[in-house]
Amino acid sequence: MKVLYNKIDKQSIQEMPRALFEGRIFVIQTEGEAERAVSYLEGFPVLGIDTETKPSFKKGQMNKVALLQVATDDTCFLFRLNRIGLPQALTRLLEDDRMTKVGLSLHDDFVSLQRRASFQPRSFVELQQKVREIGIEDMSLQKLYANFFGHKISKGQQLTNWEADVLNEKQQRYAATDAWACVKIYRELELLERTKEYRLEIVPEEEKAEEPSHVSDDARLASENEK
Repeated sequence: MKVLYNKIDKQSIQEMPRALFEGRIFVIQTEGEAERAVSYLEGFPVLGIDTETKPSFKKGQMNKVALLQVATDDTCFLFRLNRIGLPQALTRLLEDDRMTKVGLSLHDDFVSLQRRASFQPRSFVELQQKVREIGIEDMSLQKLYANFFGHKISKGQQLTNWEADVLNEKQQRYAATDAWACVKIYRELELLERTKEYRLEIVPEEEKAEEPSHVSDDARLASENEK
């Protein structure tokens, strides 16, 4: 019987072992590579989706999304949108209703991606909505992963330059881990909903984190890094 919590303490996460995607990573930098990658991804029933944008530290300046991560259970493709834009192969994937695409704060990702090209997202699952349905109040990927698996996803690379000429190993692993973690959480949710082998434990109010649940993952982490 798995025990889940409506809220998880941030301090307890810091003491957990680190979670890191250890599968294959392919960095996609041309439209031809994107077409081949999408052809491969179209054969999978579940995909994890995430994006990264170069941070802006100037008021009023907003950069376009630089990276789209799409992951299976053991492989992640990093599409460098700052180089290839959002090619037709990717809009085809985002509009494909034959596979389930899973992510977190998907509305924000769609808005960012649609600044590069128009598309109609289909067959997406918002993890924040699914966890609310079973009583979980935490909305950040780090807290959700810790709650379900007892491991910590590092957020140390989030505010790096995602438009750099070369994405280093740490950037690649960080980006891949976020998309892959969405697949893991989704599969675990599906299993628990099917078997009912879990219980939700309500943390007493005084032990809850004080950060509001409506604050986006990116906004919260940016604020923490600024302190």
